[in-house]
Amino acid sequence: MKKKEFDFHNIIWYMILFSILGLFIETIYGYVSTGILESRKGLILGPFCPIYGIGAAFFIVLLSDYKESKVKLFIMGAIAGTIFEYICSYILQVIYGSMFWDYSYTTYQINGRVSLTYTLFWGILAVLLIKYIKPQFDKVIDKIPKKFWDKAITIFLIVDIALTILGVTVYMNRAEKKYKNELINETVLDKIFNDNIMSFIFPNLRYTDEAGNSVMVRELIIEK
Repeated sequence: MKKKEFDFHNIIWYMILFSILGLFIETIYGYVSTGILESRKGLILGPFCPIYGIGAAFFIVLLSDYKESKVKLFIMGAIAGTIFEYICSYILQVIYGSMFWDYSYTTYQINGRVSLTYTLFWGILAVLLIKYIKPQFDKVIDKIPKKFWDKAITIFLIVDIALTILGVTVYMNRAEKKYKNELINETVLDKIFNDNIMSFIFPNLRYTDEAGNSVMVRELIIEK
């Protein structure tokens, strides 16, 4: 692999472009599998599904040495993707106090964090990513001016991530109080990150109590 493929410019734009592509894929998959068109965003502001962007950058660095063999790419991608998804699910739950996805309804899954279906998906994605998609994205990335746009998109991402952490924290704290039938003293942040906005952006967030009982936050809001 050429050294420039590992520099900041390439990595940040792999994350951005594949996050956008991932959002498109997730939205279409969600609609086809459930018949419901809903937000699959991972951040409040940008049209991003970050797990795909981070995963793609991770895959490109880790798997490019296997690009000559589709079988090796599939196997390594399936393994690496499943491990990556499990770790991401755990970290996101620690940060936000909620699971962003839950596969417990499927037949072959581990703690609701990963499933056989998505393991196969990660393998297929690795092949498509390294063999076909990355070369096309490289052509686009090479045309993006580094000095201004790298700084601009980095600042935007930092702000977006900070707002998302804040917004989801406020939203989940409010959901917890509703779940426990506690009084909610509405603050300015509650008005900014209100139920309508947050449930629209993150329709699949779940609240889990101390006993391990889990409920969809949007259902909790409707009930309360």
